Amino acid sequence: MSEEVTSATRKVKKAAQMLLFQRHKIPGVKGWELKRALGREYLNIIELLNTELEKLGLQVKIVYEELETPKTPSEEQLDKARFFVTLKTPLTVTEATMSGWRIDDVAILAVTVAYIISKQGKASRKEVIQILKEKFPQWKIEFNLDRYIRRGYLSQDEN
Repeated sequence: MSEEVTSATRKVKKAAQMLLFQRHKIPGVKGWELKRALGREYLNIIELLNTELEKLGLQVKIVYEELETPKTPSEEQLDKARFFVTLKTPLTVTEATMSGWRIDDVAILAVTVAYIISKQGKASRKEVIQILKEKFPQWKIEFNLDRYIRRGYLSQDEN
């Protein structure tokens, strides 16, 4: 094997380790972290990794800080973006429960995200709780919202 191929293989493995194992409080890896670890051509390495992950039904997703995905992202936008490994197809109910998540916990997250999206990305905690109260007990709502904020699935500002 040529030195170039060996180097690329090593970088693909490094990228997989960075993306698959949570290292921080918030899931995913920032673009600047990938660039620092993999070099300036990190997007090519991510494409190679994506090709390998597709065989397993997974894919690398890029989530930008802006609400809308830019058509041609700048280097600065890519540096600030988070890279995640996600499933290519949605989980079935059986697969979701086997992953360690209770179905009602998944439902609380899904309803919360859908409501926040319907409000253009911002909603007060009171509004979210009010919607969820129709189907779930108060203690479960509070517990799950705090957990999702702690894990980085949701964010909350001072207001």
